[in-house]
Amino acid sequence: MSSLTRFEPIDDFFPEFFRRMARPLSLDAGLPAEIRVDISENAKEYLVSAEIPGARKDDIRVSIDGNVVSIEAEIRKDVEDKHAKDGRALLRETWRGSFSRVFTLGQEVDDKAAVAKLEDGVLRLTLPKRAGSGRKLLAIQ
Repeated sequence: MSSLTRFEPIDDFFPEFFRRMARPLSLDAGLPAEIRVDISENAKEYLVSAEIPGARKDDIRVSIDGNVVSIEAEIRKDVEDKHAKDGRALLRETWRGSFSRVFTLGQEVDDKAAVAKLEDGVLRLTLPKRAGSGRKLLAIQ
């Protein structure tokens, strides 16, 4: 049995529908519409890869509360085109946006031993499972 909690697609339809409605329909081809994640696990830890292109490590916040993991990022896209002789900016397009993703894992995470690394727009989280916080079946007397 997988310890990652996932709901049925029909149950997720309406929250996902409204979440997408809150975003602009077309942001920019170079900017993500959301943070996409891949989550895997082994006996000792969860491994998370989150695609956050354009984000700098100073603009990403990861928080852990028990078995709930939250990733927030602010992405800034600044493009400046200078063609004037006196150096005036003829075109400046600036875009800023905040993105977040929250997910629940099947077991609590040892937040003191967790590690986050950002490489080439991919945030990699190593989240060790907290000892003794797994599921326990009680014997019925």
